Amino acid sequence: MKALAARSGIAGQVVVVNTCAVTAEAVRQARQQIRKLARENPGAKVVVTGCAAQTEPGRFAAMPEVGAVLGNAEKLRPAAWAALGGSGDAASRVQVGDIMAERRPEAPLIDGLGTRARAYVQVQNGCDHRCTFCVIPFGRGNSRSVPAATVTEQIARLRGRGFNEVVLTGVDLTSWGADLEGTPRLGDLVAEILRAVPDLPRLRISSIDSIEVDPALSEAIRFEPRLMPHLHLSLQAGDDMILKRMKRRHLRDDAIRFCAETRAARPDIVFGADIIAGFPTETEAMFENSLRLVEECGLTWLHVFPFSPRAGTPAARMPQVAPKLAKERAARLRALGAERVEAHLAGMLGREVRLLMERADLGRTEGFAPTRIAGAARPGSLIEARVTGSADGALLAEAI
Repeated sequence: MKALAARSGIAGQVVVVNTCAVTAEAVRQARQQIRKLARENPGAKVVVTGCAAQTEPGRFAAMPEVGAVLGNAEKLRPAAWAALGGSGDAASRVQVGDIMAERRPEAPLIDGLGTRARAYVQVQNGCDHRCTFCVIPFGRGNSRSVPAATVTEQIARLRGRGFNEVVLTGVDLTSWGADLEGTPRLGDLVAEILRAVPDLPRLRISSIDSIEVDPALSEAIRFEPRLMPHLHLSLQAGDDMILKRMKRRHLRDDAIRFCAETRAARPDIVFGADIIAGFPTETEAMFENSLRLVEECGLTWLHVFPFSPRAGTPAARMPQVAPKLAKERAARLRALGAERVEAHLAGMLGREVRLLMERADLGRTEGFAPTRIAGAARPGSLIEARVTGSADGALLAEAI
């Protein structure tokens, strides 16, 4: 988006807010940020895009601080940005099309990101599933895959720019390939990337649906050292009835089995997970099942949401848990997550780790633990270090 704005001659004249719609709180915070940015940047045009702009364009267009609204497809199209630098008519001010009509993901080739630490490559967008709590398909559309040749070209390009780690991203990553000729799977893409870019030291995959992990991906996760031993799982709950009411595709035993089998083959694997607290109809016993799942799966990094009803979703019409109770349960999950992180970090004492440096004094292990080092290293570099302790949710280490 930054490059497209520059090409259209409006760089420096616009402030872009890329919104999230996953919870009502995310939308509220986006609106708050828009007002703040408008105050801090008098004279600049505030351009609002992203999922909340796609699902609620009128709400953002009505804000006096907003200069233009771009949909999720339009935000990556040169013509949309060129129009913003034009006459400023009503048609250019709100450019939000039918996201469900999109058949191909936009995959612009980029030379880098704001930091040299790691690069993110979107290989898939949209989602064909309709979980009862989720509004995201209406913000991103149906699942669309970037062809493998385009992905490998992008990664080779970024590797040539000096990036030592690439993260594959998508809304529903494990659905990659279903709309491509021959219906390849995500494991095929991972294997092709590692073959086509042999000098890429670290490949990481972001959030996945463990029930949809294909055999080739399972093999890579277990045995490929360049694929990082860190997986963030879209679990959402630990109670079978709640999972069914969410319209998820797995049960708790599926998640436990996946984690156990993967850890048996790769003992250094570290798991994170998304979990929703206070989903409609959730009883205390059902919530206790989610707490137990954290232990039974051996989860470390938790991303916890108190349930947030989204207009138009089936879950918004189900019997609701009191918001205060949902927040209390979320706090209990986060407290358990903090304990799990502390235990994980304590277990790393004395180990040698390989860090990707994000800043001169802060890096990440292969398992994604933040690590502060004594001294300084070049951001984006890979260094060897020995863990000497932990503090404030991070490892402490000395370069070796």
